[in-house]
Amino acid sequence: MFHPSTERLIDYWRAKKGEAALPRRADIDPGEFLELLPQVFVLGREGGKLPFRLAGGFVSDLHARDLRGHDALSLWALAHRLELKSALDVARKRRTPVVVTADIRAHGVPSVGMEVLFAPLQGASGETDRFLGLYQPIAMTARLMGRPAYELGLREIKPLGEGNQDMPRLRLATLDGRRIA
Repeated sequence: MFHPSTERLIDYWRAKKGEAALPRRADIDPGEFLELLPQVFVLGREGGKLPFRLAGGFVSDLHARDLRGHDALSLWALAHRLELKSALDVARKRRTPVVVTADIRAHGVPSVGMEVLFAPLQGASGETDRFLGLYQPIAMTARLMGRPAYELGLREIKPLGEGNQDMPRLRLATLDGRRIA
């Protein structure tokens, strides 16, 4: 079970997908989830990077900058980037959403929990080259005292199957003591 806003955007993604493997980016109408727009983002895929194509006001304000063109992976703690990138590559190939439970980290204040949804989309080229996403705090962001996030820390990755049940877990391999996939 996820936050109701996270569930709502997953359900929207599934409704737009219909019988197709994925919804197309062109099928997504932000007017159909206006109350979530400040928390919504869209990522592209260029090589090994995931640049922001759009970021809602809450997302930009949390990081205290305009994120357009900025690589989304660079917002995450260095130790978690490879694990997250691997999970997103699997989500893209399986064509299934992923919800990441994360910590918003800001200097001098306790971290704040957040769910981050990544739902793959089909671009105009027919490739799975985008993600529709959502930042959903699961604790009071007032605890950040207006300080910008310097990084996001990964707690858990939940790949989703039908009905939002967990997908079978990947067996993880290690390289020099780090989980890589």
